Amino acid sequence: MIERTIERIAVFRALHLGDLLLAVPAFRALRAAYPHAEISLIGLPWARWFVERFDAYIDRLIEFSGFPGVLEVEYSAKRAESALSDLRAEQFDLLIQLHGSGDVSNRFIAAIAGPETRSAGFFIGERPAFLTVAAPYPSHLPEIERNLSVMRRLGCPDTGSALELPLLSQDLTEADRLLVPVATQRPLIGLHPGASYPARRWAAERFAVVADRLSERHGATILLTGGPGEESLAAEVASRMRAPALNLAGRTSLGGLAALIARLDLFISNDTGPAHFANALDVPSVTIFGPAEFSRWAPLDRERHIVVRHPVACSPCPHRVCPIDHRCLRWITPDEVLAAAERQLVKESVI
Repeated sequence: MIERTIERIAVFRALHLGDLLLAVPAFRALRAAYPHAEISLIGLPWARWFVERFDAYIDRLIEFSGFPGVLEVEYSAKRAESALSDLRAEQFDLLIQLHGSGDVSNRFIAAIAGPETRSAGFFIGERPAFLTVAAPYPSHLPEIERNLSVMRRLGCPDTGSALELPLLSQDLTEADRLLVPVATQRPLIGLHPGASYPARRWAAERFAVVADRLSERHGATILLTGGPGEESLAAEVASRMRAPALNLAGRTSLGGLAALIARLDLFISNDTGPAHFANALDVPSVTIFGPAEFSRWAPLDRERHIVVRHPVACSPCPHRVCPIDHRCLRWITPDEVLAAAERQLVKESVI
């Protein structure tokens, strides 16, 4: 526990959508411990969307400008040194490292800390002397619990591990407008065939089989979703389907996509950021897991949010494109995903 007065806090987590959503319980606990402090997120530019929605926990975004060894932003010595100087000038009372194990990111925290700054985070190997509150990196824990473990070390109160996602009025308006053609139809099921890279994508033709069977057996109305750049994946699924589908891929903002998912009876997706939307919005889901570290990224509630996966010796793996035969996803059949979907629909009594 840090006893001195803390008025200005910065949290370093320059990561992507799912990573930040899984840190929400940690931000909630931090705000409960320091209700009057200014809390800043040092993150990627896209995270302005995140900060806008979680303004109850985070006051502002400071865009991360890069640091040697941190791969999320291309490093430029001139740009980074100027940014480091600006961050040092902020004179934060507390810096919290939530960006991985600390192997590289702790050096960034040390570079922006002032002489009176307290700091907290993980480490691997020898504990960095400058960390006021430190813990060995808990590689065995789910990501939500990893983040919360830092907050517990800081003495933050237990505010739970549940995810959340506030929706703004413009998000809801956007979703309602897009759903006009199917607003009264049930069950309404979303399929999200995209993912950040090919190794995490289940085959489009298998999504199409699941969609058709849900339509045939249960009269389901199918929505296809996807972000920018995923339009062709959704179009391929639609072209392989016999049943009609409302293809909204590439037609929503990020907030609009979240609001669409909130309107669904079921969301079926690859292991990708929008899968965490369903979790945060308490929408029943089925997530198809391939190469990612299952124990780290899977939802904590496996009843409300079913995971379909085949454990294989080569998973987890870091490859963006599978160098062998994609067995982690290829061995998952449409029947398995369909069975999981039907279990969810029965539990929700929408069939």
